[in-house]
Amino acid sequence: MPDPLTQLGIDEAELQKLGALWTAREIEQQPEMLRQTQSLLFAQKAAIEAFLKPLLDRKVRIILTGAGTSAFIGECLAPALAARLKTRVEAIPTTDLACAPQLYFETDTPTLLVSFGRSGNSPESVAAAQLADRFVIDLHHLVITCNAEGALAAYGQGANGLTILLPEATHDRSFAMTSSFSCMAYAALAAFTGIEAMQGRIEAIATATQGVLTDYTAAMKQTASEGYERIVYLGSHIFQGLARESGLKLLELTNGGLVTMFDSPLGFRHGPKTIVNNKTLVVVFFSNNAYTRGYDGDLLDELRKDNDAARVIAITAQDGVGVEAADTVRIRGLETADDTDLLFPYIICPQVFAFYESLNHGLTPDKPNASGTVNRVVQGVRIHELG
Repeated sequence: MPDPLTQLGIDEAELQKLGALWTAREIEQQPEMLRQTQSLLFAQKAAIEAFLKPLLDRKVRIILTGAGTSAFIGECLAPALAARLKTRVEAIPTTDLACAPQLYFETDTPTLLVSFGRSGNSPESVAAAQLADRFVIDLHHLVITCNAEGALAAYGQGANGLTILLPEATHDRSFAMTSSFSCMAYAALAAFTGIEAMQGRIEAIATATQGVLTDYTAAMKQTASEGYERIVYLGSHIFQGLARESGLKLLELTNGGLVTMFDSPLGFRHGPKTIVNNKTLVVVFFSNNAYTRGYDGDLLDELRKDNDAARVIAITAQDGVGVEAADTVRIRGLETADDTDLLFPYIICPQVFAFYESLNHGLTPDKPNASGTVNRVVQGVRIHELG
């Protein structure tokens, strides 16, 4: 466990003055929260399996949904779960489902709606669940949330539903979702791929995640001081969702003060690469799959050959990806792991980097948008009646 008197290398009293305590604490607590989430799931294993197994045996359509960061959990998991479960698994944000349900819901297709929510009170997420009930004849709800008092938590307790409530500490009090993101993603991964199987993987995941905090927090602080104006995150397949989440963390915590972009390594060449200049930091998430990693490495080599970017960093569980140690975040202990296991240590550096960029921009990370035009739980959304 980290020293309780410091978080991300800063004394808690100083963090309190900076308006940064909750963000720092919630980033730091992720290894332990992942362990606690696995323990919670293991204790509820029988109930979770009793709910999911009949649905998975029927190969129902699975929609992973949420708003903002909660939606990106689905993007991180959908391709891997579809391959594993041999059924339709789609990531569709509640912000799409709420505004055009007729395009996404299929009346006669048995469906499991998996709703992610830190607070469980986003208007679009509640509306999406209600609309799903209206459109789909054979519908089931799995709610994964951090808030026992949220509307979604209650919604999953119906006859055709189940709510997985995560540890209270994951109900992040800071503006930006950090431990809520990682633990909701972990809960879904374990529930769908096997809680028992994850029992043998959780310690390696949590240890690797702690290793990034221990070994690279100072490096991310230094990187945040180097004056980049554009930051690009790139990742193949499930890591494209992680790249999107990484960019959002930076956008949120700097209150829009930095330009961010996400893409896949292959997609980046098709126009988006024009963003790169001598004030650009590019971060590439490397796959553990050797075939996919070849494409990740090709793009990284191309960027270095172009010599247009200020800096290119590789986040990887492998040696020999072609960059110097100073530009490599090396994840230890997961060299042969499935790519889904890498989601959790991989997200740490983008979170820490965004935290220090927030401070460098003179902001308070716990509430970077002082004007209140954006909020921890979205406000100002009017849900229209559907005729």
